[in-house]
Amino acid sequence: MVTRGMAVEVRQESPARLNEYAQIPIAFDVLETFDVIAAPDDQFTLAARHLAIPYGKDYDAIGEGPAEWARRFDISNWAFFGAFAQGQRVGGATVAYDTPGLDMLEGRIDLAVLWDIRVGGSNRHRGVGTALVGAAAAWASDKGCRQLKVETQNINVPACRFYVRQGFVLRSAQRGVYAELPEEIRLLWYKDLAPGTAG
Repeated sequence: MVTRGMAVEVRQESPARLNEYAQIPIAFDVLETFDVIAAPDDQFTLAARHLAIPYGKDYDAIGEGPAEWARRFDISNWAFFGAFAQGQRVGGATVAYDTPGLDMLEGRIDLAVLWDIRVGGSNRHRGVGTALVGAAAAWASDKGCRQLKVETQNINVPACRFYVRQGFVLRSAQRGVYAELPEEIRLLWYKDLAPGTAG
């Protein structure tokens, strides 16, 4: 796939490659946040607000990175994708599916979760994320999933804007989910999928 002048190849990989996958940083700078305004019919409006004091956020640094996944969950039904450009790893995505005890799946067999997506800093805004979401959505569709779900927070404004561009719709905004981070609001996004080749 060629995106914005860069040829991107997405490959499904074994979980044995997670150490390499984890080398792609997931950190980002928080320059603004979204204030969430509820509207009728379970709709939401996101209003951007610049922060007087920006800060950095790194989910891997707080112990939620790829090295922890197999310890916390049965990842045998998960899919792992690596994105490559000119032979170099530039990104990755993970999809969780049919995993007992994973609340994000809502007990549904027709739902997959985009558990993780990461693109190296210099390769962001070059179509790598779009290629990864495409691969994740196709895989989930082939499993018979009707929707792909992803979680983010109101402090990850670039991710929210990216998911909107990828066709995700914000269906839930929940305050008080992160006890240690009371200012953050959990946002749950859903993307409807076309029927796959498998049922």
